[in-house]
Amino acid sequence: MSFSNRLVNLIKQKVNKVLDNHEDPNEALDYSAVKQAELIQRLRRDIVEVVASKKRLEMQKSRILENINKLDEQAKAAVKAGRDDLARLALERKNANLNQIKELDTQIMAIQNEQNKLENAEKRLSAKVEEFKSRKEIIKAKYSSAEAQVRIKENITGISEEMSDIGMSMSRAEEKTEAMQSKAMAMDEMIESGALVDYTNNKDQIQVELEKTETKSQVEDELAKLKSSIA
Repeated sequence: MSFSNRLVNLIKQKVNKVLDNHEDPNEALDYSAVKQAELIQRLRRDIVEVVASKKRLEMQKSRILENINKLDEQAKAAVKAGRDDLARLALERKNANLNQIKELDTQIMAIQNEQNKLENAEKRLSAKVEEFKSRKEIIKAKYSSAEAQVRIKENITGISEEMSDIGMSMSRAEEKTEAMQSKAMAMDEMIESGALVDYTNNKDQIQVELEKTETKSQVEDELAKLKSSIA
């Protein structure tokens, strides 16, 4: 395959892909229905024109038949008047008109056959168009339903992804919180053991221990008084 052919095929593939992505099946079906309706209208106009042509020939045939009757009367009158020459001329014209009648009958029959074909075609096409309309609505309903299902599932998928992100964020936040709490508890233990100075407290370690001893002594005194009162 030459480079130009490959390039043409590649362009066609790209164009078809773009068309597939942007084509709306509902619009395509409606457009097809419109084109079919236009085809039926053209077919019906053709039938009208064929019928009109047949009517013109039939009218011409009627005029010729009237002329034939007239020529018959003229031939009879000429014979009665002893004018065989005129009678002969009238009969010649009558025969010529009869030949025209034959030709008109042939043309009228041909047009009638064409009319019958067009009318049968119009009936078949109308039936197919009606069938297409019914199927079109069913297909459109199915497409709308499928489109809604896809949209719902896409939304659910998006929500699931968002919830997954939220869950991961919450997990990370909980881990950080637990780590901070553990760190604070460890620092409290270190402060209490004296391994770490609590710079947020203005009292030194000795003062803290003295206050603890004083508090303990006060507690023991209150406990002794409580026991004495009960006794």
